[in-house]
Amino acid sequence: MSAVEDRLAELGLSVPEVSPPLAAYVPAVISGSYVYTSGQLPMIAGALQATGRLGEGIDIDQGTALAQICALNAIAAIKNVIGDLDRVIQVVRVTGFVASTPEFTSQPAVINGASNLLGIAFGGAHSRSAVGVAALPLGAPVEVDMIVEFK
Repeated sequence: MSAVEDRLAELGLSVPEVSPPLAAYVPAVISGSYVYTSGQLPMIAGALQATGRLGEGIDIDQGTALAQICALNAIAAIKNVIGDLDRVIQVVRVTGFVASTPEFTSQPAVINGASNLLGIAFGGAHSRSAVGVAALPLGAPVEVDMIVEFK
């Protein structure tokens, strides 16, 4: 097990199996010394953990927990293509999409669920966007993608 997985285990978390793609894409690709993940939904064992929008049925705490699941799924996609998570040098970029009502403006707080987990798992800081959208695939409340540099 990698040091990254050990840090996750200390939180009671583990790297899941890669969720199969929902359409014509792959979960992650390597280009040079970077891994680009596809958008990851809050799926556990192939089941979407919630549907709805922030500000309408899903609260910030639920959204934050769902963003953490998305980050775990992105970590799984990365592990699937590079093997050892200790090869990750840094998380470079995170983009979080939050299905939300027009009045909801706490998208950054929701995506902190992903960012905080990535900070514990890999250390360091990353650049990020947290974007409010009208809808996401399957009615998911949150979706996260990442770019990581590896050796």
